[in-house]
Amino acid sequence: MSCITYCFSKSQKLKIKIQNGNSKFKSDLKERCYKFSFQIIKLTDSLPNKRSVWVIVDQVIRSATSIGANLVEAKASSTRLEFKRFNEIALKSANETKYWLGFLRDSGIADREATNELLREVIEISNMIASGVMKLKRR
Repeated sequence: MSCITYCFSKSQKLKIKIQNGNSKFKSDLKERCYKFSFQIIKLTDSLPNKRSVWVIVDQVIRSATSIGANLVEAKASSTRLEFKRFNEIALKSANETKYWLGFLRDSGIADREATNELLREVIEISNMIASGVMKLKRR
């Protein structure tokens, strides 16, 4: 334990630990979103180069990369309301990404196993964001 631990009361120590844990959680979420964006691009690059697929690929790339981008925007928010709004947009983008991944999988355009892995990841990401949004709404 550091010197800081001895300088504060027990309740303040707990608060510091929670803030540090929350910071790690946020960092982990952003990192997962960043990696998820790369995985989406890798998947879409492997899809057939057909006009009918272009629109879907464009949509899934836009929605998937928007998740992390909106979380970064949220961090730079100047008001609590703006922070909440960017997190809600990130959640909506995650939900849209679920739709497009399901469509790619069910249509047979994309590999079923690869798409299911990405779906599992975006579900976890959206659950993490939703948890934060719910906490923001209670405050």
